[in-house]
Amino acid sequence: MRQILAKFLLSVFFFLLFVGFSYLVQKKVFTSFDFDTTVKLQDHISRNYDTLLSSLSLLGSVEFVGIFLIIFLVVKRNLGLFFLIPSSFAVFHVLELFGKIFVRHPSPPFLFLRYNINFLFPSSYVQPGYSYPSGHAGRTVFVSVILLYFILSSKKINNDLKLLFAVLIVAFNIAMLISRVYLGEHWTSDVIGGGILGTALALFTVSFIKDRSLRSSSVSGF
Repeated sequence: MRQILAKFLLSVFFFLLFVGFSYLVQKKVFTSFDFDTTVKLQDHISRNYDTLLSSLSLLGSVEFVGIFLIIFLVVKRNLGLFFLIPSSFAVFHVLELFGKIFVRHPSPPFLFLRYNINFLFPSSYVQPGYSYPSGHAGRTVFVSVILLYFILSSKKINNDLKLLFAVLIVAFNIAMLISRVYLGEHWTSDVIGGGILGTALALFTVSFIKDRSLRSSSVSGF
């Protein structure tokens, strides 16, 4: 019970952090920081990585992440998770949409754009207004925190594999977050805000996952 309460309170802390950070973004506190970070990343990362980093835009889309979550839930075969995780995923997008409508934070200008794959998922054409917070960053962190929770809590995976999975997941998150800024699709503050919101919703989700959800994971290995 204490662990559940701790995770719930931590999720509340991250949500309040998101609210406070959003207020600072609205007040344009990070304008110079955002611009300088984008310029520095684009100056120091070779254009040879444009296609690789652009592919992360596809991997972080609503469509791709949604399909991944469906597969994950089918493998887990737990009715509680079928309601809990999609509900939290939906709440994240409601809050993301709210931010992009009411937090006046314009996207980076077109001159920064480096996405170079001639394909976009339909969700990419939805432009509700502003760019805060980053949906790609939030979705990636949301899924990663939940995956890490199941992996690290599993009794079917040895510690060496847990460490390997954790390193791979963290590395993927770093690449995703950097790609948002480098490609000129979001400012750094957008990415930070999205990451905080994704963490808050993921912690809220895992705080309601009961032990039996983990015990039923023997089918999938975690």
